[in-house]
Amino acid sequence: MDRRTIVIVGILLAVLLPMWFVAMQGEPPSEEVELDQSVSEIRPLDGIVDTPNKLSPSQVGVIVWIALFGLVGVTAFFHRFMDRAARPDADATVTDGSGLSFPWIETEERWLVEYHPPSDAAEGLIAMGGLTVLTIAFAALFTGEYLTLARTQYFGVYAFGMFMSLAGLTVSYYAWFMPHLEVAERREH
Repeated sequence: MDRRTIVIVGILLAVLLPMWFVAMQGEPPSEEVELDQSVSEIRPLDGIVDTPNKLSPSQVGVIVWIALFGLVGVTAFFHRFMDRAARPDADATVTDGSGLSFPWIETEERWLVEYHPPSDAAEGLIAMGGLTVLTIAFAALFTGEYLTLARTQYFGVYAFGMFMSLAGLTVSYYAWFMPHLEVAERREH
């Protein structure tokens, strides 16, 4: 295992283990409030996955931290995947000494080493179009869930889908429609 990975996992465990210990203490017992099923068919506590009906604020905090770390990991994986899918072949690379000039990047201490022009491929347009439709669909579901009577159990699923679709749009645009530059810089230590 890579040393950097071990350090990152160690830091995450150092943060999450004390938080989880506090979260396990829980909250004092309380009574669950339920809707009268003879009056209404609404079941706001139902969901896709069986979950506890009551969480303490510290338990919610731990779950949010784990979700955020997972989101960072998924976004990094997606970024690398899209970059590999869209990066032009090595033949399309323009390297140092080719006569290509970017005056806003190049100085006496900094110069362009590699330049990959944007691919502008049809696959990029298809990916961005699909992710745009997915974002709109999740936004409509989120709004529809908000406007209906007390049915808020899928907010998280719809918000997650919407934000991941938006992240995919950003990464797709970067991968297919922006040039990839590698710059070297002379530094004094």
